[in-house]
Amino acid sequence: MAAKRDYYEVLGVDKNADEKTIKSAYRKKAIQYHPDKNPGDKEAEEKFKEAAEAYDVLSNPDKRAKYDQFGHDMGPQGFPGGGGFHAGGFSMEDIFSQFGDIFGGAFGNMGGFESAGGRTRRRQRRGSDLRIKIKMTLAEIATGINKTLKIPTMVPCSHCNGTGAKDGTAFHNCPTCNGSGTVIRQQQTMFGIQQSVIECPQCHGEGKIITERCSYCNGEGVERKDETVSFSIPAGVQDGQTLTMRGKGNAAPRGGANGDLLIVIEEVKHPELIRDGNDIVYNLMLDLPTATLGGSVEVPTITGRARMKIPASTQPGKVLRMRGKGLPSTDGYGTGDELVNIMVYIPENLGQQEQAAIESLRGKPGVTPDESTKNRIFSKLRHIFE
Repeated sequence: MAAKRDYYEVLGVDKNADEKTIKSAYRKKAIQYHPDKNPGDKEAEEKFKEAAEAYDVLSNPDKRAKYDQFGHDMGPQGFPGGGGFHAGGFSMEDIFSQFGDIFGGAFGNMGGFESAGGRTRRRQRRGSDLRIKIKMTLAEIATGINKTLKIPTMVPCSHCNGTGAKDGTAFHNCPTCNGSGTVIRQQQTMFGIQQSVIECPQCHGEGKIITERCSYCNGEGVERKDETVSFSIPAGVQDGQTLTMRGKGNAAPRGGANGDLLIVIEEVKHPELIRDGNDIVYNLMLDLPTATLGGSVEVPTITGRARMKIPASTQPGKVLRMRGKGLPSTDGYGTGDELVNIMVYIPENLGQQEQAAIESLRGKPGVTPDESTKNRIFSKLRHIFE
């Protein structure tokens, strides 16, 4: 199987291209490889799908940011790894449903309808998306989680089978379009009389006329119901990241494709640890004896507490690293570290005995830094001030 091409290369745009440029580039590619212009050409069909996939990612700021960071490892739905979510590629139906309007008036695409390979069809209505927030602790982000939730969702009406008609039968085919939902429109152009397919003005593209509405859903064809949804969230996700479950959103009124379920990650702040990408940061305050003589201390980690060794003569601003104690990468390669920033506590309230002990050190060799020692320590601390 050939490796995926870079999405920017597919559309022929620069990585800094703005939204308008990307849309224009996709339209050119879509028209160039459109099935109506290349009937029976499988290679053109694949390029048509490839361009749609590239546009789907680069036209969406969230997906584009993840693609720029992770490349094709981001997964087909705009989040790394793919998890338990839909991983299928674009079908022709998907492309005409989502991006058909971009083709403008080309190939008889007008009034919400598309043609492909000479076959004209209505663009499916699409239900609205659902958005939920999932709170995750650092410990949950480190391992990933499985969730099963009941979500209030619009589903096809059980009383009319989603038709919007009483008992699901109180309708008939539209006499204007004979149930197709489309009519032919002729118009005079500079090239002569051209025909285009438009939405039927009588049934508004539905192909049927309801004679008596369903009293339960008032003719909408949908009702609210708690739906049980199970999904997996991969390890390493970030605060604000959105995962997509195709077709798990609201049903469309009187038939059509379901919307999507958008799962937004909300990271629960840890009381002691700070996240920095895949690394975890902890600020450790040492007392003078431990910083000077060394010792062993206990520090918090994502999975609990651990002991670490403090070398003698540890200076403030030094960073000690605990390998592999951070978060996993969303692409499954590598794990971050825990970075322990060292601070040293200078006593504020000393008794006479403690004051005398410290006073006895004043001026002793090794206690007062010379110029070379000062320069060496300041050079190590420069990153704090810069």
